[in-house]
Amino acid sequence: MHRVAISSTGLFTPPEVITNEELVASFNQFVVLDNARHAAEISAGTRVALTESNVEFIEKASGIKRRYVMEKSGVLDPHRMRPRFTARPDTEVSLMAEIGVRAAQAALGAAGKTAADVDGVICACANMQRPYPAMAVEIQTALGVEGYGFDMNVACSSATFGIEQAVNAVRTGSARAVLVISPEITSAHHAWMDRDCHFIFGDVCTAVLVERLDLAPPCSFEVLGTKLLTTFSNNIRNNNGFMSRAEDRNPDDRDQLFRQEGRKVFKEVCPMAAEHITGHLAALGMEPSQVSRFWLHQANLSMNQLIIRKVLGRDATPEEAPVILDEFANTASAGSIIAFHRHQDDILIGEVGVICSFGAGYSIGSVVVKRL
Repeated sequence: MHRVAISSTGLFTPPEVITNEELVASFNQFVVLDNARHAAEISAGTRVALTESNVEFIEKASGIKRRYVMEKSGVLDPHRMRPRFTARPDTEVSLMAEIGVRAAQAALGAAGKTAADVDGVICACANMQRPYPAMAVEIQTALGVEGYGFDMNVACSSATFGIEQAVNAVRTGSARAVLVISPEITSAHHAWMDRDCHFIFGDVCTAVLVERLDLAPPCSFEVLGTKLLTTFSNNIRNNNGFMSRAEDRNPDDRDQLFRQEGRKVFKEVCPMAAEHITGHLAALGMEPSQVSRFWLHQANLSMNQLIIRKVLGRDATPEEAPVILDEFANTASAGSIIAFHRHQDDILIGEVGVICSFGAGYSIGSVVVKRL
């Protein structure tokens, strides 16, 4: 068995930004138009009028101030409320594969590696652009990696679940190095017209290079352990899939996009995540007080604060539990990896950190690492 390290990370940031102010202005225009369109039903009491949003509500509810997106004009069009993407011919690289390649190249460059050093690619994210061929295989081929690739989806926990699969492959010797890539184009499956969640998501792509410790560059992070947990819940769900057309579903039906019971998720996931982290550390013979940094899934500021409070028995400092949510919003599986990517340089040799994600499933994944 080989010792395993996270050698580097890569980040692709989309070219466009939507501020809360822009988002609220567009959403409120949509509300006015929708209420006017359904004025008769609203007057008859058969339909509830939509309520306008505001910046204060968004920031208090989530801690989010802006988000990056691949295309903003369609999202901000009150008559459309979704990005405008142009279909690409099969002869061109797919949009998801394109940003996956860019994040992967950044990770390889940071580690001083090339595609020749990698044996596998895992595309781990909340939504895939298509069922097949696998996005990972397209990314693998575009990178020039000889080996294998496969897709996996555990919603917002996909990246940490993917890291465990990569760690196991490297530890057993079936691969020297594996790239775990999380291209999250959340803007395409987000319900921009729903006041309760219209502000939540943003687009991004991250990449994590997992490889044998003896091949890793100096100052990498050794993986001390990984732990995964799932338990079924309908409180976060998206019913859109290949059977929708056979069911004669309307693609605009609300359940064909992201939806959640936010209060239930908060109440149920926070204690689960805190228990998961403390249990994982205990299994490694460690206490939470020995951890220098917690890189948590970036879904909601209050959720992260409560989880860390349960883990540490006190409020965490901004250094102990860094937040990127205000800038990136919820980026599904990529959030904890962005936090790790942005806030790792000051971790000293021998210090320990925990990468943890949690989301639909419910699913929770944690990776405990130590700076070499």
